[in-house]
Amino acid sequence: MIVNKTTNPRPRPAAGEKLGFGRIFTDHMVVIDHTEEGGWGEARIEPYGPIMMDPACMVLHYGQAIFEGLKAYRGVDNKIRLFRPQLNIQRMNRSARRLCIPPIEDEKVMEALLEFVRLEADWIPTADQGALYLRPFIFAYDPQLGVHAAKSYKLLIIASPVGAYFANGFNPVKIMVETEYVRACPGGVGEAKVAGNYAASLLAGAIAEEKGYDQVLWLDGVERRYIEEVGAMNIFFKIGDEVVTPALVGSILPGITRFSTIELLKSWGVTVSERRISIEEVAAAADNGTLQEIFGTGTAAVIAPVNEVAWKDKKIVPGNGGVGPLTQKLYDHLTGIQFGRIPDTMNWTVIVA
Repeated sequence: MIVNKTTNPRPRPAAGEKLGFGRIFTDHMVVIDHTEEGGWGEARIEPYGPIMMDPACMVLHYGQAIFEGLKAYRGVDNKIRLFRPQLNIQRMNRSARRLCIPPIEDEKVMEALLEFVRLEADWIPTADQGALYLRPFIFAYDPQLGVHAAKSYKLLIIASPVGAYFANGFNPVKIMVETEYVRACPGGVGEAKVAGNYAASLLAGAIAEEKGYDQVLWLDGVERRYIEEVGAMNIFFKIGDEVVTPALVGSILPGITRFSTIELLKSWGVTVSERRISIEEVAAAADNGTLQEIFGTGTAAVIAPVNEVAWKDKKIVPGNGGVGPLTQKLYDHLTGIQFGRIPDTMNWTVIVA
């Protein structure tokens, strides 16, 4: 692997500086090029900087772009860990196939990812401050107009030291059910991590923010009553002794944290159901007192407690509106594994250095 180190390093965030999310970027980036003749080439690490693009670059016109998100954690033992990175790489290739992007060898991406994290290790915050967010992405690079799959692509990995995704950290958030717009429909690209999915969600997200909510809760695109996911998270409901999360029906992103949460809950003996769940069922559970907890899961926030769901003129509040005990336990356990505070009995982490 070619490593071209920068001669002009960027200033590191000061100790205790509030990092926010995705504002600061490290010194380097991974680049892997794909050509029709040679397929995916060798990875190289270069100084972080602009990408030269032709105005006719196909991604700008037809949106052939996918991405992933994962984090590197500096543990309390000072070891650097990744959390289930192989699942992110596998999901990226599933997204690639959906957009007619040639899949790339898992091993090639993993090797580049590990070398990149080692090189940028000094950028990884301490456990009490945050983590290093890693953003692999692939986009069509051909300078050509015409609606068809491109023949050349670029895969890049960039990194950003980040703090809490939500401004208030691990505190309950409020979400609003979107009843006018839809995120995805069966047969579409909802289950792929496609850039356009997020562009399509911006208007509804802006409306929710104007009304004082943190995220949008999407309903299915056909009947407009079955819950799918939140703007940046999968969603879970604890109703009585059962934890319910919407089934993956082709329009919901299969989250890595979602998958890990289900495995963890089952290992604790908690009943977990992946099934269709309507907003009416959730509202009824709140009314009869069986809706105990709501929480979201995702790489950015890990576990996010939800204390209010606004649906039409109704406010759905779980339990007493605070952080539920199961939500807290999940957050403590997952972050405990990620930062090395507790043993990784599930073998989910990869130690980088």
